[in-house]
Amino acid sequence: MTVLSLVIFLPLAAALVLAVFPGIKDRAARWVWVVVAAADTALVAGMWAAYEQPPDGGLAFEEQVTWIPSVGSSYHIGADGLSLPLLALTVVVFLACSIYALREQNRPRAQAALFLFLQTSCLGVFAAQDLILFFLFFDLSIVGMYFVIAGWGHGNAARSALKFFLYTFLGSLALLLGFIGLYLYSEPRTFDMVELARLAPLNESPVAGAVILGAVLLGLAIKTPTFPFHTWLPPAHTDAPAIGSAVLAGILLKMGTYGFVRIAMPMLPAAWRDWAWVIIVVGVISVLYGALVALAQTDLKRMIAYTSVNHMGYVVLAVGAAGVAGGSDAAAREVAVTGALTQMVSHGLITAALFLLAGVLKDRAGTYDMDSYGGLARPAPRFALLFAVGAFASLGLPGFSGFIAEFQIFAGSIGTVPWVAVALPGILITAALFLLAVQRLLTGEVRGQSAQVSDLRTTELLSIGTLLCLSILIGVAPRVLLDLIEPASAAVVVLVGR
Repeated sequence: MTVLSLVIFLPLAAALVLAVFPGIKDRAARWVWVVVAAADTALVAGMWAAYEQPPDGGLAFEEQVTWIPSVGSSYHIGADGLSLPLLALTVVVFLACSIYALREQNRPRAQAALFLFLQTSCLGVFAAQDLILFFLFFDLSIVGMYFVIAGWGHGNAARSALKFFLYTFLGSLALLLGFIGLYLYSEPRTFDMVELARLAPLNESPVAGAVILGAVLLGLAIKTPTFPFHTWLPPAHTDAPAIGSAVLAGILLKMGTYGFVRIAMPMLPAAWRDWAWVIIVVGVISVLYGALVALAQTDLKRMIAYTSVNHMGYVVLAVGAAGVAGGSDAAAREVAVTGALTQMVSHGLITAALFLLAGVLKDRAGTYDMDSYGGLARPAPRFALLFAVGAFASLGLPGFSGFIAEFQIFAGSIGTVPWVAVALPGILITAALFLLAVQRLLTGEVRGQSAQVSDLRTTELLSIGTLLCLSILIGVAPRVLLDLIEPASAAVVVLVGR
């Protein structure tokens, strides 16, 4: 067993222990989750430190074992500059959630087991190098999040969980159809992702390639989510527990955008180039629509949810632009893809922190309505500080990871497709909505529910503060991340340009 298999299945083993031994006390279960999440984080940090760029676009920490040989499917995992940053993001967000939940009183043992199971499914998606294995982990993540929302949510949690499941499961079925199409057109037939990226089996079949890309894009677009496939997202976030929203926005949404660069672009390059303009238009609409609808919200959680549509729109715009120019402007296209990958990590850190902060308000005063608060800087100065930092990080202020990501996205995309500059007002609208949120919640006299809001506890400060500090680290010293991402981005651009 490689270290990567250990990283993936250690949380699942701990989840099984918590499920099988009901005598484990609640307090012990909480700490089991923290210790296992911390151990996984340490293992991934070790992988990052030991990582060396594999030659010829290969994989590090690779493991392949025969699984379903009759259809050319194997247990094939590995990591590279596309997946390792998202593996790191996953373990960090889950560790932050485990610390945040140390005071959880509602069935903490079951919650810890469920989140450990969910962590394994998320890690498996980013490590999988076989389409069937990818699909297995992808579907398990949907099941895990369904039970998180239904079991620990509030408001109309059952309805929101069902809507989430039906939408995303429909997307996974479309994804499965696309995977079967890739398998049927490959020669020899295989589900191996490395082989399919090398073969690009549908390059000479434009009609079939367009149909299969459409199925893959539908599945990934629902998961991302992009306009108009986003309608499941606001209710799911509004009714999910804070740590559920943090994982949903921070990790699960990235499965869609990761699928673009891992599956759709390298395996279906000709179809991607043919449909790149459509993908760019969807990205531009998502950027502007997500920002405008977020601006109209008075519910803090719904506002943050719609900013995810906006921020994921930047990723869609960038990967679409990377397919337009064909063999030209390779440098600009590489910058766009690098920005897209950086945005995945940046959004995961910042939005997870913002959802945890929203959870603090719900825990203290029972509402997300921003008009019910005011002057929070006085009774809760630590909350106010972290919320202001999170807001400025999310609007793309220099010094934060969001600025690095969005600058690269627009520099690369405009360098390839100049008219995508029409999406730039999305940044201005996002700045306006976060500044209004800061004004509504933090400034002025103490009013409404603010008097009931006590300041951040140590566990909350540690979990949220760590996520935001990592965003600052990337913003100030981006080479830590870019040295890993840039060679992988160059490889994707070469593959999509074939």
